[in-house]
Amino acid sequence: MRVLEDVEPREVMGFFEQLSARHRCSQHEKQATDFIADFATERGLEHHRDELQNIIVKKPGTPGYEQAPTVILHGHLDMVCKVDDGVSHDFASQGVKLKLDGDRVRAEGTTLGADNGLGISYMLALLDSRDIPHPPLECVMTAMEEMGKVGGDGVDLKLLSGKRMIDFNWIDENQLLAGCSGDVSCQIDVEAGWEEAEAGRTALVVDLRGLRGGHCEFDIHFERGNAITLLGRLVRAATRAGDVRIASVSGGVQNNVIPAESEAVLWVPSAEADKVAKAVEALAVELKREFALADPDLRIKVTKENRDVSRVFSKRAGDALIAILALLPDGIQTQNLEVQGNWETSNNIGLMRTKKNGVQIVSTITSAVTSRKHAVLDKMMLLAEMAGDGVTAKQIGLDAPEFPWNPQSRMLEIAKESYGRVMGRAPDILVSVCSLELGMFTQRIEGLDTIGIGTNLYDLHSPKESMDHTSAARVWPLIKDVMRHLDR
Repeated sequence: MRVLEDVEPREVMGFFEQLSARHRCSQHEKQATDFIADFATERGLEHHRDELQNIIVKKPGTPGYEQAPTVILHGHLDMVCKVDDGVSHDFASQGVKLKLDGDRVRAEGTTLGADNGLGISYMLALLDSRDIPHPPLECVMTAMEEMGKVGGDGVDLKLLSGKRMIDFNWIDENQLLAGCSGDVSCQIDVEAGWEEAEAGRTALVVDLRGLRGGHCEFDIHFERGNAITLLGRLVRAATRAGDVRIASVSGGVQNNVIPAESEAVLWVPSAEADKVAKAVEALAVELKREFALADPDLRIKVTKENRDVSRVFSKRAGDALIAILALLPDGIQTQNLEVQGNWETSNNIGLMRTKKNGVQIVSTITSAVTSRKHAVLDKMMLLAEMAGDGVTAKQIGLDAPEFPWNPQSRMLEIAKESYGRVMGRAPDILVSVCSLELGMFTQRIEGLDTIGIGTNLYDLHSPKESMDHTSAARVWPLIKDVMRHLDR
């Protein structure tokens, strides 16, 4: 028996369970697109798949809707793949192990992938249906959205004819999405200036875990701890207490995820190890107090370990790294004066790794205003320039545009009317702080009229991620009602 066999809406949950059994981590979407390509072929539906693993499936309008204007439906195939502390899991061979927890669908020890597997499942259910009235459909399922919107930038929009669009990559059933931010990412490299590790020293390991983490856009306003910036503070405390050299640092899983874990290996004179450890532990106590509300499960462990350390950062490189971590902007930068209650610009320092030549740090800047986004990017470039030799910064990936609110949107009016009929109340109209792929469509398809419809999802990009299946059961009739009223 399937885990979701008796969960409504069955036609949607059935496809979600089939998708969950397949590898969908960013850059590994082929199992999912093979499934969708076979699905389309079995039903005689036109489909197009590209080298990025974007896939477009088309379906004619139902009787009476054949000549209605085409509607584009969109969602992304990939998911953030994160495993909980102490859990061993291979997404490639095991997929996601689903479990029911009351009204919630969760995964056992990993991220769930309802972001955006649920959106894909809505589309597959529409494509599979024989009794839901709808106009001609062009279902666009993009790859690698979670790693810089690579699929959205690369998908061939010349294959599309629609001028109306519904996006299913949203997380709140109470809202209709009418606009969203754009984003850009920055990579900072700090050369290590490697030196041979001196004898007579001890490896001191600073391990930080237990932060809530979360989505760098939906959760940034909760003021949760950033494991990378906190590690920088701890390492700075260590260097103040003794002749400490950095052997390695790491933190985070992906640039668009608030980092929940980090680690530093420090090379400390054996005679100073206890003193340095006490200095770090003293700051750890302060940090636990500082984040008692936002991150009550924060754990910081400082241990002396018998590690084989052969090389360490030069003192200058270590000082530069600590300064960069202390001075990089992180969290909310500006509030949105146009949309009350929204923040406008934020930055998330999401990933840090020790590489062959030194340390690489990647952060993502999100903003509803392109110039503000570029101002933060420029600040990071200037910071690297001021740090001097051995520190560089560059833009990486795409400069994704915002999706601007259109107060004259006919799609929004249709969706509002459907929402009132199905939900019995008026929806909230949201211009969101998050960055989605929608701007890539609205900027490239002239006159595209776009909205987003969501389902209640929680704790995205973390092993605590869950989906409210009762929300999906409410939203599915809304989607069907909107389809029914797109006859002209």
